[in-house]
Amino acid sequence: MKKTILLFLSIFLLISCDYFSVKDKEEKTSEIVAIVNTEKLFKDDIKQILPKEISKEDSTVLVRSFINDWAIKQLLLRKAENNSSLEELNEIDKLVKNYRESLLINNYKEMLIKQQLDTLINQQEIDTFYSKNKENFKLNEELIKIKFLHFDTNVINKKELIKLFKSDDIEDLEALEKQQLSFKNFQFNDSVWSRVDNVLLKVPFSKEELLKKIQFTQKQDSLGLYLTSVKDVLLRNDIAPLSYVEPTIKQMILHKRKIQLIRDIEKILVQDATKNNNFKVY
Repeated sequence: MKKTILLFLSIFLLISCDYFSVKDKEEKTSEIVAIVNTEKLFKDDIKQILPKEISKEDSTVLVRSFINDWAIKQLLLRKAENNSSLEELNEIDKLVKNYRESLLINNYKEMLIKQQLDTLINQQEIDTFYSKNKENFKLNEELIKIKFLHFDTNVINKKELIKLFKSDDIEDLEALEKQQLSFKNFQFNDSVWSRVDNVLLKVPFSKEELLKKIQFTQKQDSLGLYLTSVKDVLLRNDIAPLSYVEPTIKQMILHKRKIQLIRDIEKILVQDATKNNNFKVY
């Protein structure tokens, strides 16, 4: 079999990019590159897989590989068909038919959704959804509101940085932010909820230490000095805050709208088909 494939390749493959130059349009669409049994591979099929800018040597390698893979596929396909029962072939045809129908229907539904789905979600709708479904938003992880700062211990103004970090004054925070280029890592916004596991990747504290909700802690290691201040903590099974689950709620609302839209479309299709005598039940 290997000798047969090589024979086909030697007969039909011309090792040159010039092979793809054609004299006229008619010749371009009819030139055969390889044949396996009754299946034919045309030059246009190969041209589609070649990048625009490719060297003569690379194109030769790519074409050889493509033709060889195509030949193997055709040979395996013929063997598979010859060694399958009629029942198996019918079952495969049925699966292919069902898959094709599903693809067409889903593609049509997606087109309708893009055209007709209302994607605008106001805050009142989000608040109402959250209020009615709070019990479904229990946390499976710990969250904290935290600010932290990591800088080199050799900085000259270390005491000043600690003082500014401990302060709740907005002007002190702004003064701290102006020096951020000298920091190794930082997070000053403690009004947002963060996953504890993410914070642990940035500061050398244990989870237990962070969950104690300590207003100010500092720790030093070979990489520098770390300052942390935990403003609030939420534990597993606590109700997740709205700000944390709001993106999820938006997706849930949109999903609910999609389902309702498809149901409405299906209902209208059935009504129209019945009205026009295109759908009858006997």
